[in-house]
Amino acid sequence: MAVVLDRDQLRSVTLDDDDLMREVLTALIEDTDRNIGLLKTAITDEDPLKTMRLAHYSKGACANVGAQAAAQVLKQIEVNASRRDFQECTLSLTSLALEIDRLRSEIVMA
Repeated sequence: MAVVLDRDQLRSVTLDDDDLMREVLTALIEDTDRNIGLLKTAITDEDPLKTMRLAHYSKGACANVGAQAAAQVLKQIEVNASRRDFQECTLSLTSLALEIDRLRSEIVMA
């Protein structure tokens, strides 16, 4: 299981600036929360290309700052969408929401 947050990666991206770390995590969470709604619609519409594009975008953003667990779930959504397995995408979307909640708790400690 991937770690919620790779703090070394986040420190590297933010040059070890505590305020910037919190700001980056907050922005990531807000952006990913918006994308969860868009992903849900794309999955409900069974639109593989839109689902893959949205998942890929968020996966990159999460991976860039060290949100490994969320990035891993988003990668799975991307793969399942390419297979047109929207039932698995829906299950992964629930996991993604949980990972984002776990990431929220990391802001306090960042």
